[in-house]
Amino acid sequence: MTDASVAPLDTARAWEVVLQHIEGELISGALRPGDHLPAERALAAELRVGRSSVREAIRVLEVLGLIRTQSGSGPQSGAIIIARPSGGLAALVRLQVAAHGFAVRDVVKTRLVLESAVVTELAENPAAELSAARELLDAMEAVPAPDAPAASRDEFLTLDQAFHLALAAASGNEVMAAMMGGLRDSVEAYVRVGASFLPSWETTSARLKIEHRGILAAIEGGDAELARTRIREHIERYHAETDVSGIHAPTP
Repeated sequence: MTDASVAPLDTARAWEVVLQHIEGELISGALRPGDHLPAERALAAELRVGRSSVREAIRVLEVLGLIRTQSGSGPQSGAIIIARPSGGLAALVRLQVAAHGFAVRDVVKTRLVLESAVVTELAENPAAELSAARELLDAMEAVPAPDAPAASRDEFLTLDQAFHLALAAASGNEVMAAMMGGLRDSVEAYVRVGASFLPSWETTSARLKIEHRGILAAIEGGDAELARTRIREHIERYHAETDVSGIHAPTP
């Protein structure tokens, strides 16, 4: 039973305490794939939070593919660890973004800072390996656009985000690449939601293809200033066009 002398945590913070606790257990190896999480009641008592906060943290971990929950009784019931966070910092960022559901405008601002730095490093490094980024652009351009079903549009947007991540990986800056990887799900989620607000997917996708090629050309030409200008215009234009500033980035 919770010690009555301890003031209860604010609900908005309490489930973050649970998330951080489980996150730490996973990273340290105290919890491994195949292990069961302690029961809701036990976690709530240990961490001095409400059971609803425990359930919210477990929901985030399940969405991230780290645990599986199953009702009933027996060895397979309850919350079971099915994966450990991978990618170090990227996994931590991903967990926190999913947990908070950050405002889209804040995710966009963060992208602008990170991706401006990425293209600067690439433009200033003639030896940067950009073949993966080129291949992704080729694949993106092969996706049908006119009157494309939602599945084709989603495929295009998935390749779009993969292109941005490929640039980050090619920069050689592991911290920036990890942070970009951690933001991936929220970025992809908001661009997909925003696509439904577009008057013409055909027009927008055609423009995105041109912008991607322009960004890559500026990088390959060693023009860091032009690359920064193009990446900022690329991100800001889509954000303005889809008008999703007032919402929070959907969790994956």
